[in-house]
Amino acid sequence: MNSKELAHKAAEILDNKKGEDIVIIEIGEKSSFADYLVIATGRSGRQVQALTDDVEGGLEKEGAICKGIEGKGGTGWVLLDMGDIIVNVFERETREKFNIEKVWGDCPVYNYEGTVEE
Repeated sequence: MNSKELAHKAAEILDNKKGEDIVIIEIGEKSSFADYLVIATGRSGRQVQALTDDVEGGLEKEGAICKGIEGKGGTGWVLLDMGDIIVNVFERETREKFNIEKVWGDCPVYNYEGTVEE
């Protein structure tokens, strides 16, 4: 799978496990560390952990290797570095605080279905 397909696969896994507000941000032209960010919200710390565990396992089945995990242990946020894609799963309050979408505001943002958001 290429990085775009992996990003969409991550979004699909998050959606299937009831992740909320799932977006994919195409950052490849502005970043040297990844091609895509996948961002989702979980309703609780427990759900955030479950979502990231499922994404990690699902993407590894597709051949992606997890290069690092940050934020486990009740921080309200977990980041998975899957190489060309970075998956961020937040509790709602933490997502609002960091507002990653604003940081990458000049990059194309796609909802889970793949349409560009305005």
